[in-house]
Amino acid sequence: MTLLIDLHLMEAPMNPLELPGRLGNPESTLLTDKRADPRIVAALEAMGGMADGVKTPVLGSSYEDCLAYCQAFEASMAEVHPMMVAAMPEYPNVVSRTETIDGVDGNDITLYIHTPAAASETPRPCILHTHGGGMVLMTAADPGFVRWRNDLANAGMVVVGVEFRNGGGALGNHPFPAGLNDCFSALQWTHENKTLLGISHIVISGESGGGNLAIATTLKAKQEGCVDLVGGVYAACPYISGAYAEPPANLLSLEENDGYSMDCEVMAAMVTVYDPQNQHAVNPLAWPYHATSEDLMGLPPHVISVNELDPLRDEGLEFFRQLLASGTSAVARTVHGTHHAGDLSLPDVNPDTYRETLRSICGFAESL
Repeated sequence: MTLLIDLHLMEAPMNPLELPGRLGNPESTLLTDKRADPRIVAALEAMGGMADGVKTPVLGSSYEDCLAYCQAFEASMAEVHPMMVAAMPEYPNVVSRTETIDGVDGNDITLYIHTPAAASETPRPCILHTHGGGMVLMTAADPGFVRWRNDLANAGMVVVGVEFRNGGGALGNHPFPAGLNDCFSALQWTHENKTLLGISHIVISGESGGGNLAIATTLKAKQEGCVDLVGGVYAACPYISGAYAEPPANLLSLEENDGYSMDCEVMAAMVTVYDPQNQHAVNPLAWPYHATSEDLMGLPPHVISVNELDPLRDEGLEFFRQLLASGTSAVARTVHGTHHAGDLSLPDVNPDTYRETLRSICGFAESL
């Protein structure tokens, strides 16, 4: 009798309200989801409608409307830059400078180089940082990315931040593969100047669109026969599928966490800015999620870090599984309670979470 009851219970359908996020409750938001870190919820509530004036594009919006969104979003985010600069700590143990290099397309590329002030008898790991913004937004000079590079250098890394060309915004309009080409040029330059920079090996790392570019630059290095330039890849909340207009069924987080600081309509618009003619929808250099096992074989070790409450969570985890299936060394971590890049973007709100991710990337770089 007990066995029959247990089997019956196992066959009973799950109550939809028990499913996480918008899978269980279509009205759920990041601010109402009980999984969210309450510190993040309080901070976002205090920030209020910071981007309320930005008109959100709808599916099928024109390229011009998608570009306009990028410009408006950047302008809205720039309003908080003075507060971010004011909150930035002093870094007496970090030395910063810029370098201008030639890109493969004949363009100038600015590199932001941050190094520990103290001399080292042995070469240090280098983090080649590719910033977030969906490959179409924001700049390496934005204060959040400056602070992240300073914190990495303060922890003992040599850091090179790449000011690559964006698909839209102030550094646009340069669709794929312009930004990728700039990141590859930066990788080559950094490797050629290892002795000058005092570095032992290079880890390419970025968040969101920067996570895409970190992986794609490594895939491009393999195609170019120089994957040995890359010691490792640390991709945080990588934006890598491009499949936001029609989310595939296996990427449930695109529905579960839709609207949790990002939504599929906006991400689809950013895809249009990056690839206006939709010519590269399954090109792994544009969207690494679509890489084959053959593409992934022989790549250096990867860490794929995702956020529990991020629409992009499942594409990062699925890519991690693809790496393992190809025989590539890979580790995945999920930062619970956080939204997209929530472990990186609010260092004074959840400092312990921020520091843990900082330790993770530095530990990975030092282990190689």
